Amino acid sequence: MPRISITEPIFPDAARSESAIKDRLSHHALRLKARRTGLIIPDDFTAEEKLEHLQLHIVLSRDMRQRIARRAACIAARVDRRSPLSRLKREDRERFEALRNGVDLVALASEHRADEIAAELHAEFPWMGPATEAIWHRLRRSVQYGDAGLRLPPMLLDGPPGIGKSRWARRLAGLIGVPDLIFEATTENASFGLVGSQRGWGNAVPGRLVNLILTRLVANPVIVVDEVEKAGEARSHQGRTFSLTDALLPLLEPLSARRWTCPYFEVAFDMGWVIWVLTCNDWRRLPEPLLSRCPPIRLESPSRDHLETFARREGARRDLSDAAIDAVCTAILWATVRGHRPDLRAVVRMLDRAEGLERRPPLQ
Repeated sequence: MPRISITEPIFPDAARSESAIKDRLSHHALRLKARRTGLIIPDDFTAEEKLEHLQLHIVLSRDMRQRIARRAACIAARVDRRSPLSRLKREDRERFEALRNGVDLVALASEHRADEIAAELHAEFPWMGPATEAIWHRLRRSVQYGDAGLRLPPMLLDGPPGIGKSRWARRLAGLIGVPDLIFEATTENASFGLVGSQRGWGNAVPGRLVNLILTRLVANPVIVVDEVEKAGEARSHQGRTFSLTDALLPLLEPLSARRWTCPYFEVAFDMGWVIWVLTCNDWRRLPEPLLSRCPPIRLESPSRDHLETFARREGARRDLSDAAIDAVCTAILWATVRGHRPDLRAVVRMLDRAEGLERRPPLQ
């Protein structure tokens, strides 16, 4: 799995650290003193042997060592002030140390693996066929292009509530082998929760997107923005608005995403690898700029057969008894007969209830 750097050059060169500068200045002082004293160093010595020879025969005075230490500290402080990290608090700088060696970039081994992922998704979510077909072609295309890692364009899943759009996206993340994040636009309808707020505000914090990358150290996680059409906007006392959809636009555009600046850390990140899956119930409520980046993929509700197949498959995965699975399928049938087709969310709740009853210890 390759590792890449996803930030602008923010870490000072190790060769320009205070200790490295101090060592070079000390070595230079030793050579100058050796020249003045006439010390001869054999030409066939290696660089390390020459340094050992100098240190063995030349001793720097206490005053000289102190001058070197002060000079090294002054140069290192000047270098440090030029780094974007100098603007951050100590705890934030410590968090950024995790990015010094880069982050993992997950890739698919072959087009065959893309076929396997699509087949697994279709087996579990057959009613999500249009979304599965779209992601299948995108997975294969990424492998064909020879990308260093899996790079997918953003997608917008449009369909009735409760049909499993977010569940499908999380399953996609699991099959690819990357972390996922569900961002509920109905409860976190401003941009702060996802992308963060600018430092200087009393409640300024980094967003969940950057936090996920700092924590999991993966460049291409799956980020699910659920019910994006219900996102609102926050307004400051100065009249500035902070809309979630507006904040998403530069992240969904490939060129701007590769130089996206975090408002809290004020550091540029390469977010061009992030895999975005947006869900909505009515795409017509979304702004045109967002739709131009994510054309909606229309999905329909699962049929009764789909729900029963899902219940049996998921029940077997949870190791439920045949009687419990049959009870859930009977409930689906009766609801359909009465004209109330349950959605996937209701079926999952029934499975949760059945699992809770089976795991409950019996009364003694």
